[in-house]
Amino acid sequence: MKKTLILALAATGLTVGGAAIAQDRPERGADMTRADAEARAAAQFARMDANDDGVIDEADREARARARFDRMDANGDGMLTFEESQAARDTMQERRAERRAERGTEAGEREGRRGHRMGRRGGGMRGMMMARADTDNDGTISEAEFTSAALTRFDSADADNDGTVTAEERREQRSERRAERRQNRG
Repeated sequence: MKKTLILALAATGLTVGGAAIAQDRPERGADMTRADAEARAAAQFARMDANDDGVIDEADREARARARFDRMDANGDGMLTFEESQAARDTMQERRAERRAERGTEAGEREGRRGHRMGRRGGGMRGMMMARADTDNDGTISEAEFTSAALTRFDSADADNDGTVTAEERREQRSERRAERRQNRG
């Protein structure tokens, strides 16, 4: 029972976390300025700094996990029943359907080559990006480190250094990253 509960919470957290990150992506084809990237980074940092202590660390991950649990624990007894778990899953599916409707995509329709898999990877690319952001290797990420990492990614995508990343520049950067991953694998 305890293992099932932990697995259900982990899956829920990864799905919700992936959805939150996906919502911050620019609209398909929309250009993004460096100022837009900086503003997005600040908003993401504020959302991820769950305890408002100015850093992202294990305490924030725990606070977000506890908040997810509390949202799922409808009767507040500190235990999740099967019914509460199913109700939380249904709510997530409804929200996901609403977001798809806003974007004009259908359930099961893939968005890009990866579809929605990133949110289910248990850290994956997000985990690597967060580790890279921790430049002083103290186990925490300050807002300055977070913003610096976001702007470094922006600058690497801004091929013509004009302060704006176009959809074409994003596509080119994705192609380059894919080629690098293939080269590193084989």
